[in-house]
Order: sequence, then structure tokens, then C-alpha cells
Amino acid sequence: MEEPLSTVVQKRDDRDDDAPDDGVFVLVVSQGPEKGKRFVLDGSAPTRLLLGTSPACEIRLVDPECSRRHVALERVGGDLRVTDLGSTNGTFVDRVKVLEADLRGGEFVRVGATVLRVEREAADPAAPEPVLSQSSRFGRVVGASREMRRLYPLCARLAATTVPVVIEGETGTGKEALAESLHEEGPRAQMPFVVFDCTAVPPSLVESELFGHERGAFTGAVGGRRGVLEQAHGGTLLIDEIGDLDLSLQPKLLRAIERGEIRRLGGDRATRVDVRILAATRRDLDREVQAGRFRDDLFHRLAVARIELPPLRMRRGDVTTLARHFWEELGGDPSRLPSELLLRWEDYGWPGNVRELRNTIARHLALGDLAGGLPHGVGVSQPPPASSGGGADAVDRLLALELPFPQARDRMLEEFEQRYVARVLQRYGGDVAKAAAASGIGRRYFQKLRARSG
Repeated sequence: MEEPLSTVVQKRDDRDDDAPDDGVFVLVVSQGPEKGKRFVLDGSAPTRLLLGTSPACEIRLVDPECSRRHVALERVGGDLRVTDLGSTNGTFVDRVKVLEADLRGGEFVRVGATVLRVEREAADPAAPEPVLSQSSRFGRVVGASREMRRLYPLCARLAATTVPVVIEGETGTGKEALAESLHEEGPRAQMPFVVFDCTAVPPSLVESELFGHERGAFTGAVGGRRGVLEQAHGGTLLIDEIGDLDLSLQPKLLRAIERGEIRRLGGDRATRVDVRILAATRRDLDREVQAGRFRDDLFHRLAVARIELPPLRMRRGDVTTLARHFWEELGGDPSRLPSELLLRWEDYGWPGNVRELRNTIARHLALGDLAGGLPHGVGVSQPPPASSGGGADAVDRLLALELPFPQARDRMLEEFEQRYVARVLQRYGGDVAKAAAASGIGRRYFQKLRARSG
């Protein structure tokens, strides 16, 4: 066999995202265990289609040489984009090893021992058209790009159910905001929404936080306490970063979900709980299963439905949409948002995604011409926005202290957070849920800001 050349087939960017797709792509297995099988990709899927051996894959193969999640497939304009997902054996297009490639039809794609011929056929007139929402947001999630508008109909349907959902995406893509929106747009909206972050609790306390404990269950347990599963009874529990949950606790969580009951640490009776489970992760859970770090049975129980949030760099036009949204939401004058600043932000890669963009705008509004500390220089020098609340005086007082730049920046951001939290709480009569919703951030993060603001 020839030695493969490792390369990337360049993407085509000269496309109109809203242009109608011409026909459908069909993958025909020309070699491998399922020779002759056909998979039709009509572009109607709201997210990328996964191909591999995992039950979470929409295109599932039985090839033992294929990875659990081998490649992702999506329609991009008139092309079929193939993206290798860190597979064990690699992905080959016409004998060339690729990380990502845009295909037009006629190519051969090899994954493991399976070879797929890419064909293009006329679309079935009776086939459903891809559904694009006309809205630029779903609950707390904002975005008018094609990538996001394709997701909103799926989100609306899932919000109306109580099935478990796994929300995947890079750090900062808005997984918690989407989870809270699924809760608030569904039948359990008036019931509790509880967040449990697997990375924010010491390993020794995770079991107690999940299931609760009775008095005397361990040293320091001076009283009984409900766990998050009990706290979320009747409502929704978001288990954030579930890929970091200790392996020893995963069967206990699975048992609680399947039986609908929990037993507190140190307790001798079971308590019934009715909770909808949403799970968020930045990790590839299939890879964690393959590595033995995540239980296959728990993954199957949670991944009844799956939503993949795209990174901000893939959401064409949403940087400007989100920037204007956050600028006004944080109290900025829309007329003072410079167009050259938007252009620089559009050109930036945003490794921290939506969270990084929002924090950048908050710092820019707070610091004005001190905003040189923005990530990788994506900000520009601007005078501080006009304010009737003493903002300019706060900057003058801070500058008079002649602090080093990092300290001055942190002090100014702290000042901004205090004023912002106080004002929005006053506007909503101290109602934290409404204040957080108006701020466009999750209640947990708002509570953190409130605690830091004293």
C-alpha cells in the first residue's frame, strides 16, 4: 500500500450560505463489511452528521477498524464537507489523508476498512426542505447565522419534551445558556433549574453534592442536606462537564437516572425524584468511552438527543450580531460602537467563543482607552462612553492612583461589575432570575458576579 500523504484539502469560501443546495449527496459503500449500503445526505439535518461505530452517530458502521466518531459530514453550500474527528486510522479522500475536505461528488472516502463512493443525485421533490428558523435567537441563545438558525427548530422540539439531551461544544459556546433555554421554553419552566458543575466540586464531595447526605454521614456532616438531584425534583438538572465525572460515581448516577430514585449518603431509604437531565461537555464522550474513562451504558442513557453548538469562528456574521447585542445589553450607546472595532472582532478567531466576546465588550465599555488589555489586541483605543452615573469620575479616580496596568484594569472591571449588577437587580426588584435573563447570562454566573460585588 502506498504511503499516504498527510494534508488538508482547502475549504471553499466563495459561497452563499443561504443559497439553495443543488441535489443531494449519497454515500455508497463500495468496499467493506457493509458493501452496497447507501446513506443519503439531503442537508436537512440541523447539525453535522457523525459517521462512525458509536450509537450516537447518525451514519453508523460496523467496521471494527473505524473509530467510534470517525468523521463529521455537513452540507456547506453546494459542497459536502468531510472533517476527520481525530480518528485512529485517519480519513482518506482519493488516497490522500485529509483533516478536512470539501467534496463535489465522484470522490472516494476511506474510513477504516470501509470505502465510500460520493455520488450526487437529483433531490427528491417530496423530501423535506432544510428548516431554517426566521428568528435570530432561541431563549437566551443569540445568533442569526445559518449554523444557529438550523439549530433553533431542533431546540424548540427538544424543549417541549423531557428526554435527556447531551449538549456538546467548545468552552464558551453557550452550553449552559442553551440548557437554561431548553428548560425555560419547556413544560417545566416554573420548576427548579439546577446546575451541577463536575469541575467545580472537590472529588471527595461530588457524591454528597449529587445525592445528598444525612447527619453524621462523614466528618463535618453536622446536618442533613439535599443533593442536586433532590433540589431539581420536578424540574431540570444540568450536569455541566459530565465528561469530568469520576468513573466510580458514573454507575451510581446511571442507577439514579434509570430508577428515578436516590439514596443519601448515610441514609437507609430511597427518595423518588422526577428530574429531566441535560448534560453538557467540552469533551468527545465517544473518545472517553473508547479510552475507558466514561461508561458506555451511561453515555447511551444520556445521549437520547444530541446538540452540537458550533464555535463562534464558524458562525458567519454572528460576531457582529452578538457584539451589538452585548454592547446594548451592557449599557453601551449603539451609536458609539465603532465599525472598525467590529471589523477587527470579525477577523479574530475567538478561542474563548461567545464568553470571550462578551467579556471583551464588558472590558471595553468599562475601560475605554485603557482597553489595550483586550485579548491579542482585538480592541482599539476609544474614549470612555458618556455616562451620567459617574463612570468618567471613576476612571479619573482610578488613574489618579497610578496603579500598574493589570491592577488598574482589574479594579475598573470590578467597579463595572458592581454597578451593573446593582442596576439590573434594582430594575427587576431584586429578582435574580429575571435580572440574569435580562443580562443574557446564566443564573449561576450572575450569582457569582453578585457575590463578587458584595
